[in-house]
Amino acid sequence: MSGHYEAPIREPLIIGHKTYHDISEDIARPIEERAGKLWWVSFWIALTLFVYGFGCIAYTIGTGIGAWGLNRTNNWGWDITNFVWWVGIGHAGTLISAVLLLFRQRWRMSVNRSAEAMTIFAVVQAAIFPVIHMGRVWVGYWVFPLPNQFGSLWTNFNSPLLWDVFAISTYFSVSTVFWFMGLIPDFAMIRDRAKTPWTKRIYTLLSFGWGGKAKHWQRFEELSLVLAGLATPLVFSVHTTVSFDFATSVIKGWHSTIYPPYFVAGAIFSGFAMVQTLLLVARKVCHLEEYITMYHIEIMNIVIIVTGGMVTVAYATEYFIAWYSGSRFEDFTYLSPGAATGPYWWAFWSLIICNLVVPASFWFKKLRTNIIWTFIVALIINIGMWFERFDIIVINIARDYLPSGWTMFKPTIIDVGVFLGTIGFFSVLFLLYARTFPVIAQAELKTILKISGETYKAKEEDEHH
Repeated sequence: MSGHYEAPIREPLIIGHKTYHDISEDIARPIEERAGKLWWVSFWIALTLFVYGFGCIAYTIGTGIGAWGLNRTNNWGWDITNFVWWVGIGHAGTLISAVLLLFRQRWRMSVNRSAEAMTIFAVVQAAIFPVIHMGRVWVGYWVFPLPNQFGSLWTNFNSPLLWDVFAISTYFSVSTVFWFMGLIPDFAMIRDRAKTPWTKRIYTLLSFGWGGKAKHWQRFEELSLVLAGLATPLVFSVHTTVSFDFATSVIKGWHSTIYPPYFVAGAIFSGFAMVQTLLLVARKVCHLEEYITMYHIEIMNIVIIVTGGMVTVAYATEYFIAWYSGSRFEDFTYLSPGAATGPYWWAFWSLIICNLVVPASFWFKKLRTNIIWTFIVALIINIGMWFERFDIIVINIARDYLPSGWTMFKPTIIDVGVFLGTIGFFSVLFLLYARTFPVIAQAELKTILKISGETYKAKEEDEHH
């Protein structure tokens, strides 16, 4: 990987004239030192939300999903909205890790570890919602084609809901293996620096006997490429499969051929926004400004512009078709004149402002390279993408073909509590990860130090002058 030439005009990926030892010290510091007040405050807030959400889930299982705001028309509400939102957020991790590895993009090395962790934690949150939506969680194993006590009862392989089970479980397992394998050289570094026998024992187990030999690195590189090749189709297949939940139905606004590519673009759009949010926090709290530079932030904002443009084209197409069809049924789909002026107008305009208007500010370099504005926009995009999923599900089914079936969806405190609980659970996992695992792949960073480090760049510039 390190043998590739890099043009001197490119900005350095590692600033601050770092040495190999400096990289080890900086990456290991958050793990070896005590957590600061900010980490503890964040952790207790996240843990409180998690416990509250767990209580709401327990209440739902004990009482039934009648505790939610669902009704005879709105059989899906916040639960499936949150499911699709969390799966989308987990999408950027595999893209950054696998696709950018195959394309030899070095800037991914500072962000891929957190993106992979985010993927795994987000998929865990997503998996909660279909399970509790069953109502009877103790028979959740029925979705798998297992021999069962009812003899000939098998799952319906024609159902997109079953395709979800296979797509997301495959995505989760491949992402976990990819993430853990990349951590092995870093675990070995923590093992060699460990000061207590207990810490040394744990990281010795996790590092699988890594010794940094040439043969170890050769296998590491080969397996990374194999896993990246396996994971790349998942970037497109997973959210395509999730979109089939809607696109293969006959409900107005859902049976749309644009859904698969549009869902993939939207997932990468929201995923990159969440990666940006987490990285900006980790960058400040863990003092990693020399490794997650403004160059990394700007490139990620450019990806957000590109995927946001794809999503905008999809929105415009959906809106135009709803208007041009002249069908009264299509006039109250999630992107239609009826939705813009109807009872869910606030959700429609929240979607447009958060996903189209605000991210367009990244076309200006001054705003694209402003850290505070980037953080605000990333949060707004996450909110906007949640509204998109809400609009797709709730607006489309709130008004059925028969006026007698028209009802409004109103979430209950349990709906809100379960969602907040998953946000708390996700935050708890990410905070614990930041304290126990290296946030940046230091072993990979060292391979580009002599090519993309600030000292090297300065020497190259002097030679050219």
